[in-house]
Amino acid sequence: MKYLSFIIPCYNSSKYMGKCIKSILPLGDDVEILIVDDGSNKDNTLKIAKDFQNKYPKICKAIHKTNGGHGDALNVGLKHAKGLYVKVVDSDDWISTKDGKTLLKTIKDNIDNNVDMYITNFIYDKVGVSHKKTMSYNSALPKDKVLEWNDIRKFKPGTYLLMHSICYKREVLIKSKLNLPKKTFYVDNIYAYQPFPFVKKIYYIDINLYHYFIGREDQSVNEKVMIGRLEQQYRVTRHMLYKVNLKKVKNVKLYKYMLNYMSIIMTITSVFSILSKDNHWIEEKNKLWKELKKKDRKLYNDLHNCMLGILCNLPGAFGRSVAVTGYKISQLIYGFN
Repeated sequence: MKYLSFIIPCYNSSKYMGKCIKSILPLGDDVEILIVDDGSNKDNTLKIAKDFQNKYPKICKAIHKTNGGHGDALNVGLKHAKGLYVKVVDSDDWISTKDGKTLLKTIKDNIDNNVDMYITNFIYDKVGVSHKKTMSYNSALPKDKVLEWNDIRKFKPGTYLLMHSICYKREVLIKSKLNLPKKTFYVDNIYAYQPFPFVKKIYYIDINLYHYFIGREDQSVNEKVMIGRLEQQYRVTRHMLYKVNLKKVKNVKLYKYMLNYMSIIMTITSVFSILSKDNHWIEEKNKLWKELKKKDRKLYNDLHNCMLGILCNLPGAFGRSVAVTGYKISQLIYGFN
């Protein structure tokens, strides 16, 4: 039995994928490592994947597909996954092997508790920064016990659940009908949002499992790169707005959490449209808010009237400068991008 499937989407990842895979291998035959080559064309990513498969046939599986983007690679990985739980690790990131063993043991110890989602901390392993920021959830989540949404305390500002902190039960992903869009970056936001209404039981382990490597110039979270991919950001934002019906989320705490996360996504989309200094994207920002107002007045009101919504929609050039200043301050405090 495979308790845990690790999915590693790879695209021209030969320089760093080995470190990622080797950090998981010591977990042994209880896990599977699905190395999904998303049509790499500039290096020997597929060969490296096959070499690991040949050397560790009971653990590693190389999967080749035509290029469809990060989300599509994840979709394919999910179709091949056989583990009871699923953890996604990007090819330039890695896990703490020691903490991986703790996660695996906790999963085994709680098989009868039918946990839907395990949460662990992650580290922003940023290039050139000696003090690495840890995204910890110990202020919001009681640790080492089975939780429900009502047991969760308020998250601190800037602290929210990302793909790096989440390990889903595979059945939850199936029930949520998760199907990430092709040729689109930033789908990790959908991954850390759409399945949540299908999560009933949660377990938090206060360990720094995941190392999130950021700072490469070509990385998708680089500010200039994000501005260049605004069309994809809008695609993700609309998916989250309209593919997930928050009206059906009956748990008040879960609704508030998802609403807050959606407000963050709307803020990112709005602020980067302003940062582009391109009238087209500023008009797109206004169009998005008007579109939401027409399609879902309650959700519009909830998002528009919160602090972030007000900040994003201050009128005129001065209002836009205030929104950007607020973003820059948050960037310094929380260490993203």
